Amino acid sequence: MAQGSSKLASKPQSSRHSKNTPKKGKRVIPPKKQPAIQHAKLKKSLSAKINNSIEQQMVAAASSGKLTIMKPSSTKS
Repeated sequence: MAQGSSKLASKPQSSRHSKNTPKKGKRVIPPKKQPAIQHAKLKKSLSAKINNSIEQQMVAAASSGKLTIMKPSSTKS
């Protein structure tokens, strides 16, 4: 009866990792060639500067009224 016992000994699949749903977020392959690396670095820094500018504008717009949701802007220069 050793043949039938191996089927029952299989482990149940854990529900921690579900393979049906894809992971969230962008799939980015980092560049390997030097011009592409520099372009990616420039793009990332410009994106950060644009986001920071937008956040400062939102803080300025929100702090002009009585009700403020965001913290007052700290000037970084």
